[in-house]
Amino acid sequence: MGLFVRVHIDLEKCKNPDEVKAWAGVCPVGIFKMEDAKPVVLEENEDECTFCGLCLQACPSGAIKIEKLYE
Repeated sequence: MGLFVRVHIDLEKCKNPDEVKAWAGVCPVGIFKMEDAKPVVLEENEDECTFCGLCLQACPSGAIKIEKLYE
């Protein structure tokens, strides 16, 4: 888990592997990877999130939630 950012993936909403590959690949800092056709958050990269929103825009199922752990 990141110190400043937590990225949640609702795996129940990730039923289409092609959609998942599409949004997992748009992250400019490489927070996501695919394992066994499922998206995984690379915790060592989680704090690199720039809140660009590209993954949120690319994910049609709304499976991603990004939480700031600071104010």
